[in-house]
Amino acid sequence: MRTESRKKAGHTLKTARGQIDGIIKMLEDDRYCIDVSKQILSAQSLLKKANLDILRGHIKSCVADAIRKGEADEKIEEIFGIIDSYAKLG
Repeated sequence: MRTESRKKAGHTLKTARGQIDGIIKMLEDDRYCIDVSKQILSAQSLLKKANLDILRGHIKSCVADAIRKGEADEKIEEIFGIIDSYAKLG
């Protein structure tokens, strides 16, 4: 089943893909480094947004189901693992 979160993430990732293609063209065209860097930062933001959409859907479905079944510990630890990864990126 394709959730709304996955649809949003897919759309955002397609936008990021187009932006990355544009960045590659900017490099090939020897565009100004600061302009390229700004576009890379923008693409990174889109990737983060897509990831948050996926995590939002995961929490609303998989984690919620695990909580209802009394099996939440593993799912919660997975989320903490992702949060740790975000903290290391920052």
